[in-house]
Amino acid sequence: MDYGKFKYEAAQKARESRRNQANTQLKEMRLGLKIDQHDYETKLKRIIKFLNGGDKVKIQLRFRGREQSRPEVGMRLMERLAADTAEDAAVESAPRVDGRSMVMVLAPTRRKSEAKSDQRRRREAERENRRAEEARRAQKNAERIASKTEAPAED
Repeated sequence: MDYGKFKYEAAQKARESRRNQANTQLKEMRLGLKIDQHDYETKLKRIIKFLNGGDKVKIQLRFRGREQSRPEVGMRLMERLAADTAEDAAVESAPRVDGRSMVMVLAPTRRKSEAKSDQRRRREAERENRRAEEARRAQKNAERIASKTEAPAED
């Protein structure tokens, strides 16, 4: 076997493994206890996007004033959030009170490298579709131009 070819293939494998390797980040989402339904849904969508991207999410629920005397309401909100993200995440750290806030950590069910490879496949498919569309347009233009040049000759 050619040593140059072997070296090239080894470099390609190393490059591919580096491409699929990804460090998970800890994203943070802050909520208030009196969060409105639409605001909750917006935050939930953002959390799910982070989780699908392969990142962990730290959810911090802030208590203000008299809200500190009602941690059970915060616990219900955190449980609801965990239930809504159950198919995308697992609770890594159960909700716990930490000073004026309650903290919970959600871990994604899929690894970051899987998410990145899915994104890469989707991007490549979109690129292929765009190229095919451009080729189809170019073919159509060529046919139109050819028909215009032939039409005056027939008259």
